[in-house]
Amino acid sequence: MLIRLLRTYLRPYRKPITWLVLLQLLQTCATLYLPTLNADIIDTGVVNGDTGYILSYGALMIGISLAQVVCNIGAVYYGARTAAALGRDVRAAVFDRVQSFSAREVGHFGAPSLITRTTNDVQQVQMLALMTFTLMVSAPIMCVGGIVLALGLDVPLSAVLVAVVPVLGISVTLIVRRLRPLFRTMQERLDTVNRVLREQITGNRVIRAFVRDEYEQQRFRKSNAELTEMAMGTGNLLALMFPIVMTVVNLSSIAVVWFGAHRIDSGGMQIGDLTAFLAYLMQIVMSVMMATFMFMMVPRAEVCAERIQEVLETESSVVPPKAPVRELRRHGHLEIRGAGFRYPGAEEPVLKAIDLVALPGETTAVIGSTGSGKSTLLGLVPRLFDATDGRVLVDGEDVANVEPQLLAKTVGLVPQKPYLFAGTVATNLRYGNPDATDEELWHALEVAQAKEFVERLEGGLDAPVAQGGTNVSGGQRQRLAIARTLVQRPEIYLFDDSFSALDYATDAALRTALARETSEATVVIVAQRVATIRDADRIVVLDEGRVVGTGRHHELMADNETYREIVLSQLTEAEAA
Repeated sequence: MLIRLLRTYLRPYRKPITWLVLLQLLQTCATLYLPTLNADIIDTGVVNGDTGYILSYGALMIGISLAQVVCNIGAVYYGARTAAALGRDVRAAVFDRVQSFSAREVGHFGAPSLITRTTNDVQQVQMLALMTFTLMVSAPIMCVGGIVLALGLDVPLSAVLVAVVPVLGISVTLIVRRLRPLFRTMQERLDTVNRVLREQITGNRVIRAFVRDEYEQQRFRKSNAELTEMAMGTGNLLALMFPIVMTVVNLSSIAVVWFGAHRIDSGGMQIGDLTAFLAYLMQIVMSVMMATFMFMMVPRAEVCAERIQEVLETESSVVPPKAPVRELRRHGHLEIRGAGFRYPGAEEPVLKAIDLVALPGETTAVIGSTGSGKSTLLGLVPRLFDATDGRVLVDGEDVANVEPQLLAKTVGLVPQKPYLFAGTVATNLRYGNPDATDEELWHALEVAQAKEFVERLEGGLDAPVAQGGTNVSGGQRQRLAIARTLVQRPEIYLFDDSFSALDYATDAALRTALARETSEATVVIVAQRVATIRDADRIVVLDEGRVVGTGRHHELMADNETYREIVLSQLTEAEAA
């Protein structure tokens, strides 16, 4: 999975990678050539007292060292840029894929896991690529070249290498095999820490209201301790690597000096050759250590690559049409025919055989008990998820066949939990219509009963809005969300319990202003409050995902027991009449 991911996203950077490999090859060859020159200086210059030979070969060594440094700088430059580009491209690909997800896919992965996969997981893959470019490319060249040159110096002494390299390889392989499952668990526990932290930050007010600070601290301590425990386990295994490698290195160095001394004593080897052999041994071992360092990163990067690929290979259940409808003939006609929706793996569908018609110039209300599927029904219209049965038609066209941009322009949704983005009041209001003028923004605020409080804010339209709109109250957030949809000026307005945080006076004033503003549009309101929907042209009653009644308020009060129970739970018999 890791190799496939790297192959896919490194393909556009073949030219800089070619330069990188060439520069690494040159600098590694220079590194391998230096011990041979040093051996010549010792055996010819130092032993014979030839100062000129020492100076000339010393100057050559300096020149080669400078060339090695230049090549190394160039290789690191290309490696860093390519690794950074890889991280950028993978992050963008994950972000684009997540943006295409419907609510169903987002719910499947969970927001904390998607954040971790887009940030930490990509960073691990990027770091592995950087280490590969700067270390791993030169390691095999140095290892093979060192072995060949060491054999050229003294074949009998090279028998030490035959014992050293396999021992190192087996030791590293055994540790790496145990690391891989531990890293997967560690990433999953990192997801858990992110989820708990995100819940505690988002739900800070709830925690304070119920005085659950100690409980949440314990919950975070538990998830943090589990992550720490797993990190310690992997750290303990990683800590074994370097002592094992260094033990093998030191023992092999002792063996080389011991047998090399006997070779020199018997005249089969010169002192300079022994010095060069030791240098090559260290280069070989260093290349193995670099590979070891890489192997420590590979298991975690593999797990991260699998998690990234899992997102990239997940297809959205809301697929853009192949031959999209780019123009709608009618304006604001909404019809739902036999629509049903079932979450994957659910025993029962959320919606069953829903029939509903909403026409321009009319207000259609949807009411029902909690969990009856009201919000799910509204989500089918803008394609937050697609109906698993039946059809949803806008102006006679199935929403699955309408161009997404056209559908977004035609249908405006004010969600049950309004979300504001970090920025200003103006940037949030222009989210659906970037070309809206200040006059249009103020008009939308006036209709949404938000003009007065926005005028009191320092900066007015330029007043700052925190992420999620946390620096304004729930009612103000709802009114700004309604104003944002009014700026969009769609033909179909969907209000998903968007008046719940408003007091009765503001609710009444807002509905009166909305009625004038949306007199020619189609309005669908989901509400729990009977006073909000009792004057609707058509009221649809949902119960356990089915339509159990349709009509006006007085009609349903007379012959629909479900609606009557809901009304009388909020109003007296006289008020209801």
